[in-house]
Amino acid sequence: MVMRKTTVVIDEQLLEQAIEAVGARSKKEAIEAGLKTLIKHRNREALRTELGTFEIDMNLNDLERLRNDE
Repeated sequence: MVMRKTTVVIDEQLLEQAIEAVGARSKKEAIEAGLKTLIKHRNREALRTELGTFEIDMNLNDLERLRNDE
């Protein structure tokens, strides 16, 4: 992993809210958590777009059975 020092201007109040929201111990940790969340969200959206939507004829019991089989 390549690490690079970057200087950015960030709204201090927003950063403090982020630190509290994720339970981060540092500004760096909060920023990295936010970036990871953003990437995860974008990847999910891309997958959802690629797969599209479809109906699944399954109830909660069927889903639980599938989960237990894995």
